[in-house]
Amino acid sequence: MVDIILSTFPSLSAIGRTLSVALICGVISLPVAAKIEYSETQRDTIIELVEQLEKRHYSKVTYDNNLSSQHLDAYIDSLDGSKMFFTVTDIEEFEQYRQVMDDQLPKGNLDAGYVIFNRFQEGLRTRLESVNESLTETVAAMDFTVDEYYELDTDDRQWAKGPSELDERWRKHLKNQALSLRLADKPAEEIPETLGRRYSNQLKRVEQYNSQDVFQIYANALTELYDPHTNYFSPRRSENFNINMSLSLEGIGAVLQAEEEYTKVARLVPKGPADKQGDLQPSDRIVGVGQGDEGRIEDVIGWRLDEVVELIRGPKDSTVRLQVIPAKSKSTDERKLITIVRNKVKLQEQSAQKEVLEIPGDNGTLKVGVIDIPAFYIDFEAMRRGDKDYKSTTRDVKRLLQELQEENIDGLVVDLRNNGGGSLQEANELTGLFIEYGPTVQIRHSSRRVWRDGKRLKSDYYEGPLVVLINRLSASASEIFAGAIQDYERGIIVGDRSFGKGTVQTLTPLTEGQLKITESKFYRISGDSTQHRGVVPDLAFPSLFDTEQIGESALDHALNWDQIDSVRHRRYDDLSTVLPHVTGLYEKRSHSNPDFVYLEDQIALAAETRKLERLPLQEEKRIALRESQEQKALTIENKRRVARGEEPLASLDDDEEEDVADESAEDAGSVASADTDTDETAAEDDEPDVLLTEAGNVLVDALVLKQQRYAANVRNED
Repeated sequence: MVDIILSTFPSLSAIGRTLSVALICGVISLPVAAKIEYSETQRDTIIELVEQLEKRHYSKVTYDNNLSSQHLDAYIDSLDGSKMFFTVTDIEEFEQYRQVMDDQLPKGNLDAGYVIFNRFQEGLRTRLESVNESLTETVAAMDFTVDEYYELDTDDRQWAKGPSELDERWRKHLKNQALSLRLADKPAEEIPETLGRRYSNQLKRVEQYNSQDVFQIYANALTELYDPHTNYFSPRRSENFNINMSLSLEGIGAVLQAEEEYTKVARLVPKGPADKQGDLQPSDRIVGVGQGDEGRIEDVIGWRLDEVVELIRGPKDSTVRLQVIPAKSKSTDERKLITIVRNKVKLQEQSAQKEVLEIPGDNGTLKVGVIDIPAFYIDFEAMRRGDKDYKSTTRDVKRLLQELQEENIDGLVVDLRNNGGGSLQEANELTGLFIEYGPTVQIRHSSRRVWRDGKRLKSDYYEGPLVVLINRLSASASEIFAGAIQDYERGIIVGDRSFGKGTVQTLTPLTEGQLKITESKFYRISGDSTQHRGVVPDLAFPSLFDTEQIGESALDHALNWDQIDSVRHRRYDDLSTVLPHVTGLYEKRSHSNPDFVYLEDQIALAAETRKLERLPLQEEKRIALRESQEQKALTIENKRRVARGEEPLASLDDDEEEDVADESAEDAGSVASADTDTDETAAEDDEPDVLLTEAGNVLVDALVLKQQRYAANVRNED
């Protein structure tokens, strides 16, 4: 699955997202001198859009002078967030629009947006032409012995005072790119060629901008001030969105987004090809794509998102190689090559799955059932046509629960890690398998009317010990389920703080295109919103996910957390008497568990890397920085290996060689036993899931504590 996510990123990437369908529809290139103008249809559309935002958006925000000022800043940022094209003079000229756009747009006046864009397009075209004309000479003249730096954080960068300052920024920008290629072992003679192709492609895209592209950027600079999930889709963008959805089960199973010049992995589809392969991670940046085992790696830095998507997609069972900058690397020098076999995301693999963990207890080994739920799914079509065997999350989990109880499990872990949500109906129905009766969620509309949903009839339910495991990528319906279990004190929530997606969107057609608008908000039965804050676990596990990059709180203009009235509900347990005990035991284990210590060390290293604000452009210092990062990673790995009784590595390359050798052995075994399921074999050879095992330990700790207290009460009664 490769989908295009709308958000606001600096400079060329914003244009790339907007033009995601331009080539598909055969847009005719504009003459160099042509100015882009808006149409009467777009005048009508912007009037409708502003009216819809003010009347229907959950926030009830009016488009006034204050929002007009923010709109101007957001629009300029969406075009030139890195401050590489506009100068102070340009910005001063644009100030005339700051307090008037709220008066203009409701009347269909789009002058400000198109004047600013035409200025940007002119500067962009001029800059790219200049870069390409002198690229060979520029690269040849670069001196990598000079002690200077390239700034990574451009948020606080001031607008350039004039062309000469812009020239200097571009000089360092190009030098950083050339040095990255140089340190990635690109032959010297190929560096100008690679950069030349990169900027020639961008120049071609400049000529493809049209009125719909400009309108979409300008409109979304406004809609995203309301919240990050409210977006305008042009007709072509809507069409491409539908195409993407129809192809959602094809490819490698990754959701991609644009970030500056890079294509970044937003998330992986659970059980998809990339997820199962295991090397590609959220926040990795894709810089190259190659076809087959030996095809040329195509440099895709600066490419439009849809073009990268097309390269990555391909027929089932074909191979694609991705060259990525790992998420943990702040520099752009490190490269990792990942080979993935394209496939369909098999629906049966998206279904809930079970397993049994054997966890040592005080009185012997206890059996802990695990149900892994990758998504909240339901086959509505099969249900409507009366198919009594239609698939749904709740029906599958109910069956798995019965099977696990027949195996005499002592407790249950529900694993919702990486579950991005799905059917609200299924979240409610699933909760009903663990509570006797009662509400599960509240939904408040922009009208401020509140609806409540949940289990309406008393019925049988699973009454045994329960732990729910979540992480930062558990979102929406996952948060409703986990939040309900926590509010009822029906089970212990462990893991990482969830995503915080607590809003509901609807699609509304406009004169041209359509508006996706946030109209409602989810609330827990406690009255707490799931928005922004997410579900806070009762017991927090270490997490490699960076909350500043992943989650609702990482998105600009996300709606705030708030509360409404709570709903009366039963509490199945008093977890306040249990949590201190299980937390103490967890902390004791985690301090001595080499895998947990390893996670904590990785988190600390990632945090240290994120603090890096600039990169040296002196080759020796750049190499020293990279070697320092690699040495720290090696030290962390060897610390774990020694604690596990394994031989330390001389370098991280040795670990990769071990992995290759293991894979070769697995391949040989699969050839020798043709009837063996290679997926299952590979799964058996994987390292144990330390977080899942620890969730099982927490459950056993809680169960043993209750058994001890019960036994003590019996003795006291006697």
